Amino acid sequence: MGTALRHKAWFSVTARMNPAVVKAITSTAEDAWTAIKYPNAVYDEAEQRWVSDAEVAEVSFVAFTGRRKREHVPCRLVVRRVKRLQPLAGDGTEQSELFATYSHHAFITNSTLSTIEADQRHRDHALVEQVIAELKDGPLAHLPSGKYAANAAWVAHAVIAFNIARATAVAACMRTARWATLRKKVINIPARIATTGRRLILHLPRHWPWATGWELLWSTATGPPTLVTT
Repeated sequence: MGTALRHKAWFSVTARMNPAVVKAITSTAEDAWTAIKYPNAVYDEAEQRWVSDAEVAEVSFVAFTGRRKREHVPCRLVVRRVKRLQPLAGDGTEQSELFATYSHHAFITNSTLSTIEADQRHRDHALVEQVIAELKDGPLAHLPSGKYAANAAWVAHAVIAFNIARATAVAACMRTARWATLRKKVINIPARIATTGRRLILHLPRHWPWATGWELLWSTATGPPTLVTT
């Protein structure tokens, strides 16, 4: 971060929930929160769900106060909060505690973007990291060669396969499915191919729980293109 400041570059770094950050979030006025909706859902690992609606706010902040004074970094603390999915209290109301009602995600930045723009830019990091995690769960679990060119070709094919798989997920109405889920429900199908009358017949398992999504994919892939109205 010091290097970024010396070269007059913007930074956007996730902040740990230490006492200083928690205190800053707690002191944020309720009317300071601005609703925001993301064009692309973000997968929340802690909640194990996709979220697309949130609220953001920001406060002035000084980072690294535990270091020498010349290493303190005045910046902006931008906080995104998402409503938690939780059962109601015994009296039928929601929990009143701050961190029981919302999950908070904070980051520090020195950009001059608006609060919403800064948050969207920072969340782009999460989308990229999610794609990297998905690839590491598949073909990028290892690179097959000690040769740079061979590994570069492997990565290129892996990305192409990933993009095709994401398009497949959309066609099968599984837009938010993870890479492992797609392999299980769409790609690695325990089916049997039979030939009769110069036709190939695909025998799918009986009572297959994911048949609906696969049939939607098949209809999209083999049917006429969808008409688009302008």
